[in-house]
Amino acid sequence: MCGASVRVRVEPVAALRGDLAVPGDKSISHRVLLIGAIAEGETEIEGFGASEDTLATAGAVRALGVNVEIDGDRARVGGVGLHGLRLPQEPLDCGNAGTLMRLLAGILAGHGGRFELVGDESLSRRPLDRIAEPLREMGAQVETTDGHAPLLLQGGGLEPIRYELPVASAQVKSCVLLAGLYAARGHTSVVEPAPTRDHTERLLEAAGARLARIGRREIGIWPAERLAPLEVAIPGDFSSAAPFLAAATLLPGSSLRLHGVGINPTRTGFLAVLERMGARIAVFNRRSAGGEPVADLEAAPAELVATAIRPEEVPLLVDELPLFALVAGMARGQSVVRGAQELRVKESDRLEAVRSLLRPLGVRIETTRDGFKVRGVPARPRGGGTVDAHGDHRIAILAAVAGAVSREGVSITGADSVGVSFPGFFEMLDSLAVR
Repeated sequence: MCGASVRVRVEPVAALRGDLAVPGDKSISHRVLLIGAIAEGETEIEGFGASEDTLATAGAVRALGVNVEIDGDRARVGGVGLHGLRLPQEPLDCGNAGTLMRLLAGILAGHGGRFELVGDESLSRRPLDRIAEPLREMGAQVETTDGHAPLLLQGGGLEPIRYELPVASAQVKSCVLLAGLYAARGHTSVVEPAPTRDHTERLLEAAGARLARIGRREIGIWPAERLAPLEVAIPGDFSSAAPFLAAATLLPGSSLRLHGVGINPTRTGFLAVLERMGARIAVFNRRSAGGEPVADLEAAPAELVATAIRPEEVPLLVDELPLFALVAGMARGQSVVRGAQELRVKESDRLEAVRSLLRPLGVRIETTRDGFKVRGVPARPRGGGTVDAHGDHRIAILAAVAGAVSREGVSITGADSVGVSFPGFFEMLDSLAVR
């Protein structure tokens, strides 16, 4: 196996063994930079997950007049206050970071002036009407390009709303809540069809914002006069831990311990699914870091049985569904995923990308309108040949795990896309491999 490049060859692995600390959570890293930027004073971050996506957020915040210093996994943000962001001289480049574009739009909606947000080719294919509609309801002027980036936004003068999400989305929820900080009077609330990751709410509360949870599905936020700076220790990203948990579960002779992983229950649906399939994953040394639950995880091999993933579970493991397809392919029986149409509007159409990657390797998978079906065989898939990551970091990581657990290995075109979320992934996988 070589390092991440345009094409990478991943050979079969006998087992994964060792100890591992994965990079800091990408979702939290984005949010701390953005909330720290509009706080008053210096936010200090430990465990920052540096990747192409989060560095794009740092660049956008700097373009808005905020001082950001990053040194390895430490970062500092010199917050300028809720109304201290300056008009940038050029369009704000969000790169491939959908989290950045959607959350930043919510913040800028509360500012006077005209802002333009742009992204790369992949991000420019992803839907923006989901945030444009609630922001318009609040009083912002929002223009998209046929529902996509570039996004033009004229903010200021926002009114509170009660918004029911048509699709469960933590990014859209966060966009509306951040805009709610700037509403003229009264509280803004978001109603979710299913619970989604709650990192934004946790960080806003830590910064002193007033939030209220109304039942399981509704969250309200009140206008703020100021936000306090944060001191945050970001836990390891569960989505970065997931490929190693999957591989260690599938490879006989594995023994793997992952340290300091975030186990926020709105993020760990994949862990729950693996456990009900029969996986042997121990969760111990539970603690709290940066307002988030954290633990160490220990994975051992196990024989798995098929399971069904219901629509209400999808938001809890949406990033891990490609890995689930591979795991289901080596479980006994037929597994089914429903309610995952959101995967069709990610960096790629992930439903079709997963099918086109796994079927040539010997996995019996069929896609449906909103998910897929997998008829598992409790044996290593054939592997072999070259697969395309479709410019999607989650698909590149899936391909690497598939190569490691296959009989013949896999060559991956576009493997450099892992840098979007996990720049050191291939080196980390190689360090644990037993051949």
